[in-house]
Amino acid sequence: MKSKANKDINFKRFSRVAESNLIIIMAVLILALWMANDKFLSFVNVTNLLRQTAIIGVLAIGMTFVIISGGIDLSVGSVLAFSSILASKLMVAGFPMWAAIGIALIAGAMIGALMGIIIHKGKVPAFIATLGGMTIVRGLVMLMSGAQKIMGLPGSVVDFAIQRYLGIPAMAYVWFITIIIGWFVSKYTVFGRNMYAIGSNIEAARLSGIKIGINICGIYAFSAFMASVAGMLMTARLGNGVPTAGQGYELDAIAAVVVGGASLNGAIGSIPGTVLGTIIIASIRNGGTLLGINPFILDISVGGLIVIAVLFDQLRKNKTK
Repeated sequence: MKSKANKDINFKRFSRVAESNLIIIMAVLILALWMANDKFLSFVNVTNLLRQTAIIGVLAIGMTFVIISGGIDLSVGSVLAFSSILASKLMVAGFPMWAAIGIALIAGAMIGALMGIIIHKGKVPAFIATLGGMTIVRGLVMLMSGAQKIMGLPGSVVDFAIQRYLGIPAMAYVWFITIIIGWFVSKYTVFGRNMYAIGSNIEAARLSGIKIGINICGIYAFSAFMASVAGMLMTARLGNGVPTAGQGYELDAIAAVVVGGASLNGAIGSIPGTVLGTIIIASIRNGGTLLGINPFILDISVGGLIVIAVLFDQLRKNKTK
């Protein structure tokens, strides 16, 4: 018990230090980009940045839960497209907007729960299970849509992407709400504590009475639910149901979580850290575009940032040992 308590204290201390460092890095990055181009902190660009960040930000909230539990979810980009196409087809077919959205969110969460069952009951590694799921769901999306855009959505869906409240894009408020939900669940609920315990040592968690199967299914269902919410935001932003939407987004979500201080070994990570990681990556891409930097160079920069973050995590792990 004493060892476990000490480990919990170390995890909390590491998270606080990581978040403090990320705040410093983010502040320096934003200052540098603003000095390089004063349009970076303009009202127009900040609102655009928030709108651009919201979709990946929502995806990253769900991915945080998965990575803390010691797993990985490569299917979120495909689930995003699935929920977008499903909701779009239902709305075009005459379903009320909120009913179509509700059905799409539930269907997305069910896909995540199925992933959890395959991982737990089938003993399939999360990487393989979700990689297969990514391909299967993307194929299902293409079949549902006939590889064509779903057009003719209600005007209220399209309007949501451009609406602002107090000057802040409506899409950003959805991200803020998911941040609050993710933070509360991870910090103050039994489910959140179980998630950290499973990521720390799944066998010890099992022996302590935690129902591993239910929690793993819940974690992947939550990740897929967040992906479905992101799918609704994507639908509003594009104004159509686009079958190719979300391709590669799973990698950006993982990048945001890892840069935010989460460990791919599990048990370490936080929602505030993920938010900071998301903002840092989005700022690099947005600021680089304003400065006219080649987008391929920006991809290299983000990739290098991921490698550095994982390297530091491994160094920390070896130092702890």
